[in-house]
Amino acid sequence: MSIKMKNLVKLLKNELGSPTFGGFLCGARASKDLSQVDMAQMLGISRSTLCDIEKGRHFVSAALAAQIARKCGFSEKIAVKAALQDQLRKARLKMRVEVLAA
Repeated sequence: MSIKMKNLVKLLKNELGSPTFGGFLCGARASKDLSQVDMAQMLGISRSTLCDIEKGRHFVSAALAAQIARKCGFSEKIAVKAALQDQLRKARLKMRVEVLAA
């Protein structure tokens, strides 16, 4: 990750808290100027499922997060980290996830 990207991630985290996978997906979708319908079709899911993911009502596995990121051309590392962090938050575990490429 470039220094500019690290600084941006740090700034966003300080302003907004830890990113959620839904927030990541919504932002990534907006950056590609796609509607929920278009993104849902690209992913092979319903628009309502995509909406539930973006709003944090539906959580995805790390494997699915990576698959979605690859399919859309987004960062797998950030997607997986956000998906895992969502699961920890849901379990009310005060832990932080770090994801490293193998």
